[in-house]
Amino acid sequence: MSLTDRIKNNPVLKSLALKLMIPANEHKPRLWVSLFVNPFIHKRGRSSIIRRRTRLDVFPYNKFDLGNYSVIEDFATINNGVGDVIIGEHTIVGIGNVIIGPVTIGSDVMLAQNIVISGLNHGYENVDISPRKQKEICKQVLIADDVWIGANCVITPGVSIGKHAIVGAGSVVTKDVVAYTVVVGNPAKMIKKYNHLTRVWDKV
Repeated sequence: MSLTDRIKNNPVLKSLALKLMIPANEHKPRLWVSLFVNPFIHKRGRSSIIRRRTRLDVFPYNKFDLGNYSVIEDFATINNGVGDVIIGEHTIVGIGNVIIGPVTIGSDVMLAQNIVISGLNHGYENVDISPRKQKEICKQVLIADDVWIGANCVITPGVSIGKHAIVGAGSVVTKDVVAYTVVVGNPAKMIKKYNHLTRVWDKV
């Protein structure tokens, strides 16, 4: 068993490690983690760009991978505190995006502005306890290659978006999106599907 696994499986060691890495009442890594640990743990591909005003709340105990030639624009937030964040090649993460793992994004993906993609949710069922203090629920978000997501969309935990799917601006995606379709609305619904025989986007 690796050192990381031993720490994760021991509540006392895990609590101590988190205190060393995260300032009290904050959800970002300490400066020494960002400067001297993360660069040796996380993978950044060739010619990838992370803009200076990006907020990287990434920790060494989960993955953060950024593929070749991908770009994370200013004012975006990337958080892998509860799950891996993996971004493929030639992908654009637009201005003001928030990505909270566990999230896997493919290659040649376009994310417009102010999108929230989160694999994290909180329990709320116990009315005697604030949802803030209830158990975290994580469900993997999967976004395939060639997807285009418009501005101001929300992608909820557990959703998969198929290859070359288009999500219209302002949509809230609560269910899986089939490949080669266009979805819009709240909740997002299919309005077009690509016909591979006629090579036309048919209205649904």
